[in-house]
Amino acid sequence: MRLAGKVAIVTGGGSGFGEGIVTKFVAEGAKVLIADIDEAGALRVAQATGAKALRVDVTFAADVKTMMDAAQDLFGGLHILVNNAGMGHLPQPLEGLPEDDFDRIVAVNMKAIYLAAKEVVPRFKASKNGVILNMASTAGVSPRPRLAWYNASKGWVITATRAMAVELAPFGIRVNALNPVAGETPMLKTFMGEDTPQMREKFLSTIPLGRFSTPEDLGNAACFLCSDEASMITGVAMEVDGGRCI
Repeated sequence: MRLAGKVAIVTGGGSGFGEGIVTKFVAEGAKVLIADIDEAGALRVAQATGAKALRVDVTFAADVKTMMDAAQDLFGGLHILVNNAGMGHLPQPLEGLPEDDFDRIVAVNMKAIYLAAKEVVPRFKASKNGVILNMASTAGVSPRPRLAWYNASKGWVITATRAMAVELAPFGIRVNALNPVAGETPMLKTFMGEDTPQMREKFLSTIPLGRFSTPEDLGNAACFLCSDEASMITGVAMEVDGGRCI
């Protein structure tokens, strides 16, 4: 029960890595609010785990404030924020991505973290503690061709994490990130372009341990970084990638 007594928000918790994080957090004693634009997915995970669910568009400031207030109203506080919601784009030449798709990637992968920080940081400063965990990617460390703007957005997340960690450390607030390799999630097909045995084999050949990241892998790593066991760890972007970035 490493998260006993903790209250957490997990954005994008209705599927994929977010679902794995919610499941692990609840198992370790946390009270969890799942915030997801996919309300049906959030409700499904909430029913399976005992967490609470709320439909949230993390790109809108009003929704983000409602999310923070809901955690306070439901559980009486907030200790952990996991900025997991994200999106990618199909592999294509960098000059070919439509502007609307680029704007959406910026909004979900980058602006959402900014909006969440504006709401949660004053609350954490007031209590002199708190943990923020951002979902980055190996794409921000070792970019894949034809995913230029997704790569760039995750590089931004890593830099933002480090900058936040340095600035917020004097207030007792820790900020870390996770860098998963592609996993068995709804976004896998987006990264590969097509989900075929041949494409999977090609993708897996770049991962020394020979498998994708799983929601359980990310749940375990997130639990450690958000627990008091990691009280001396801030500003890291932990790779959960089977050796992909070596």
